[in-house]
Amino acid sequence: MVRKIIFGSIWLAFVLYTIFFAPAPVGQETLDLIINLSIIKWEGINPIIIAIFYIMGVFPWVYAAFILFDSPGQKISAYPFFIGSIGFGAFALLPYFALRQPNNTWNGEKNLLLKVLDSRLMAISSSITIIVFIVWGLTRGDWSDFMAQWQTSQFIHIMSLDFCLLCLLFPDILQDDMERREVKQKQFVWLAVLIPLLGPLVYWCLRPQLPEVVAESVT
Repeated sequence: MVRKIIFGSIWLAFVLYTIFFAPAPVGQETLDLIINLSIIKWEGINPIIIAIFYIMGVFPWVYAAFILFDSPGQKISAYPFFIGSIGFGAFALLPYFALRQPNNTWNGEKNLLLKVLDSRLMAISSSITIIVFIVWGLTRGDWSDFMAQWQTSQFIHIMSLDFCLLCLLFPDILQDDMERREVKQKQFVWLAVLIPLLGPLVYWCLRPQLPEVVAESVT
């Protein structure tokens, strides 16, 4: 119940902040920015904004690699929340965090998507993509320009807060995933807490795969 209240409150606070306290939306300007980012028309766009935008595109798949293996043991399916997170990030994922129960078992069967998400190739390629964008944004970006846009653009403001929030949510699902895979190194949890985002990515790249099928005996 406590975790439901915590994550539910975070979700509600995020929604209310977006509505009442974030900068006012600028419709056409925001639409043009999203289109240019999507079609890789980056000229004149701050690399920090580009980096956050594309990392946010990878984030749903990182979270899917955890919550979709959590889903078979839950009363609710994680798939709608994963699909929603592709467009809405933490707005879609926080309700799942509030509604899920601790679950350290794996009782399912791997479909094609789960096989891809559980593969080391997917983990390493996604992690490299995120790290490259982080380094590029940090080294090539204009921070004074970013702060000015953060204060005036609702899209950039909320996307940045969404990014920070998604970096901090991993520890809640990491412990269950470690127990599900019988990983004994508890330092991964501390890595996730002390080094947000990078810690969970290291764990994702190193974690053992789950069996493709766990069949329940029928008597």
